[in-house]
Amino acid sequence: MLRSLTGAPRSRAQLTQALGRRGYPEELVEPLLDRMEEVGLVDDAAYADSLVRTRYAERGLSRRALAEELRRKGIDDDLAADALGQVDDDDERAAAADLVRRRLARTRGLDRDVRVRRTVAALGRKGYGPGLAFELVRSELETEADELDGQGVDDAGN
Repeated sequence: MLRSLTGAPRSRAQLTQALGRRGYPEELVEPLLDRMEEVGLVDDAAYADSLVRTRYAERGLSRRALAEELRRKGIDDDLAADALGQVDDDDERAAAADLVRRRLARTRGLDRDVRVRRTVAALGRKGYGPGLAFELVRSELETEADELDGQGVDDAGN
């Protein structure tokens, strides 16, 4: 049981499932997990906060994708909402814009429609809605075109 905790943080629901699969009776598991919560070895709120922080920072996941992951991990909706409060609309938009810039930079030279499709799909896999994805891709492609036009004028003027 303690090995389950030392490998990686886990939610109470995950630990309950893991112990159930190993054949531990529920009447033993519940009091044990209650005690572990009392002493701070199991803390779903801290787990949810940590998961949101790391998944958002490392993978750029949207709040929708983070909420889904928290649900899969067995985190209570109220705790999930508190943890998701760390990421606001501006943060989420900035993360999506950064992802768009990186994806479009990797696809330079490809057909515009291919670039749009691949970038919007990448944002969709991270949980961002199509409206935001298309808006950010369109904006970034316009910025890219303006930069190219500006370079062309400078080069011709020199």
